[in-house]
Amino acid sequence: MTNLLSIITFLPIVAAGILALFLRGDDAASQKNAKFLALIATSATFLISLFLLAGFNPSNTGFQFVEDHAWIMGLRYRMGVDGISILFIMLTTFLMPLTILSTWDVKVRVKEYMIAFLVLEGLMIGVFAALDLILFYLFFEAGLIPMFLIIGIWGGKNRIYASFKFFLYTFIGSVLMLVAMIAMARTAGTTDIAALLEFDFPSQTMAVMGFTIVGGMQTLLFLAFFASFAVKMPMWPVHTWLPDAHVQAPTAGSVVLAAVLLKMGGYGFLRFSLPMFPVASDLMQPFVLWLSAIAIVYTSLVALAQSDMKKLIAYSSVAHMGYVTMGIFAANQQGLDGAIFQMLSHGFISGALFLCVGVIYDRMHTREIDAYGGLVNRMPVYALVFMFFTIANVGLPGTSGFVGEFLTLMGAFHANTWVAFVAATGVILSAAYALWLYRRVTMGALIKESLRTITDMTPRERWIFAPLIAMTLILGVYPRLVTDITGPSVQALLVNYNDALPTDAATGDLASAAVSPAVSH
Repeated sequence: MTNLLSIITFLPIVAAGILALFLRGDDAASQKNAKFLALIATSATFLISLFLLAGFNPSNTGFQFVEDHAWIMGLRYRMGVDGISILFIMLTTFLMPLTILSTWDVKVRVKEYMIAFLVLEGLMIGVFAALDLILFYLFFEAGLIPMFLIIGIWGGKNRIYASFKFFLYTFIGSVLMLVAMIAMARTAGTTDIAALLEFDFPSQTMAVMGFTIVGGMQTLLFLAFFASFAVKMPMWPVHTWLPDAHVQAPTAGSVVLAAVLLKMGGYGFLRFSLPMFPVASDLMQPFVLWLSAIAIVYTSLVALAQSDMKKLIAYSSVAHMGYVTMGIFAANQQGLDGAIFQMLSHGFISGALFLCVGVIYDRMHTREIDAYGGLVNRMPVYALVFMFFTIANVGLPGTSGFVGEFLTLMGAFHANTWVAFVAATGVILSAAYALWLYRRVTMGALIKESLRTITDMTPRERWIFAPLIAMTLILGVYPRLVTDITGPSVQALLVNYNDALPTDAATGDLASAAVSPAVSH
């Protein structure tokens, strides 16, 4: 099947169109129909994406399942996947049916809610599959709109503020990226991502408005892309939109935001920054590594001070994304493999943690940590599931959280020992806030009167968590499922990256490695 990617991308959007055109009324029956149609569409998308995974050949490091058609205004519609992007598509299609299942109790504007999620799924898959700059940009930006609506319509009491903050932050960064894309298309004469990966952008030192820019055009392009991806990740200090967005977003919105939307920034770094601007990436490496280390420690400390459960998990997401950027810019095999692994693992774990908060929020309609305590007495199954994802978030060996953190720290250690040391303290802090949250919510005696009638998880809720638990354990025990697919593509990326660097930069590492034994004697 040559057009498999287009089917996966547009099936949810077509389902959203059917919902919009044919479903009338807002009674209980039509609400139920909307939910079932959304569930069937997302499940079908997941089943079709399994064919994509089955037909994928990891040893081929080029793009596979490529589609190339003429489009509007001389642009081309190009789609394709490689070892770096295929797993993100799988993550998206895997999580969306579970997200739809978690919205089963929504009563307000159900049809529109389902449409927003279906459109969002199509656009997210499009980001990971696009092989044309303009197409990528369209998918990347359009994904803001459904998310903006999900937070702004179905969110909490400060939802308008949070949705505008989310939109403006991410949009302003992306405008810079658009300017850079136009400059790239002018310089290289093409918008084809596969051709741009081969193109050598000028890196000679140049003067702009009296400033000397080392790395020339590459540095300017790198900074423009960095502005967009750093906000999307989000990296410290441009992370402040995320806690607000998470707190106000409905549970399903938070799940998608944490599990998939944050990964677009990391994917952007892997697809554009490292391979297309290698000289600039090498120059900026110390800067990004230290930003990542600060992000890990700072946001972990801020998480300790939170009284809202969602806010705490949102800050934990920023810290975990710090590991990702650190792994990517370590620019070695362990770092990059670890970064991709950490993104996928974080998708399952943070998605599940937001669902855990959603379970008790549905019952008590509060997210304040102090409103709970002693839940283990009334909700033993819930306490067990919550504990599992808490320790996975901390990175206990045997869970996928450990593999991602371990590999990124290994990669960072090779690149910069001090950064790895600072980041490793973040592991201890993450254990502190995660376990502290767990103790306050679930442990102890059930004192509060309001919690006396709280009920344990329903079968539907258990079914949502079962696949997430399975994936967290499987990837924790057998990480090769991921690394075997990503490894060859990452290796090819690194070979090209190191070849593109000036010889003194590339041989500097070897020279330092040769000197170090002599010094130690």
